[in-house]
Amino acid sequence: MYPITPSTKMSRVAKRGHYDEATIYQILDEGLFCHIAYVHENQPMMIPTGYCRMGNKLYIHGSVGSHFMRNLVDGRRVCLTVSLIDGLVLARSAFSHSVNYRSVVMFSSGTLVTDEKERWDALEAFTNHVIPGRWEEVREPNAKEMKATMVISFEIEEASAKVRSGGPNDDEEDYQVPVWAGVLPLKLQAQTPITDPKMLFDKPVPDYVVNYKK
Repeated sequence: MYPITPSTKMSRVAKRGHYDEATIYQILDEGLFCHIAYVHENQPMMIPTGYCRMGNKLYIHGSVGSHFMRNLVDGRRVCLTVSLIDGLVLARSAFSHSVNYRSVVMFSSGTLVTDEKERWDALEAFTNHVIPGRWEEVREPNAKEMKATMVISFEIEEASAKVRSGGPNDDEEDYQVPVWAGVLPLKLQAQTPITDPKMLFDKPVPDYVVNYKK
């Protein structure tokens, strides 16, 4: 369990809050993008970026020349969020409509990863987080590419998950309204793979692409 702090304590519909590692890790492992919010020169910023989790850390990577990446390793506190939308909740009244979702909010400070093994492991984990099995087939990064890449870790110190599931919650009198109500489930779904027209070899689409699920 993560500690409930003033930053992570639920103030609205507290029963939807979760502070256990199992719930938080499951959401983080299913997501593909996070949003990182911070303040730079009194200007609020929020940047979407890919990530992966290894143990109790999230990792991101980017160019060593990135202004965004350099800002994240100066010790400042940031807020990272991941959101998964599971369905649209259609009620009988406009006011009672909702969304089924799973989300994580965490607070941490970025640390520049300098250990070469940890950097390598993070890039491998990132690739296989996006699409499992890919790292084992592609050309691995060379020395020039590794030098141009910055890897940052975020210890999961303060974190909470919030989950909404189930059907609509209408006011009792609204059950008499003659309109369809229920849940429209939503999910991320892979489409038919498109082969690069510049392919030089007649290679079949890998099974991990054809059968991709997230």
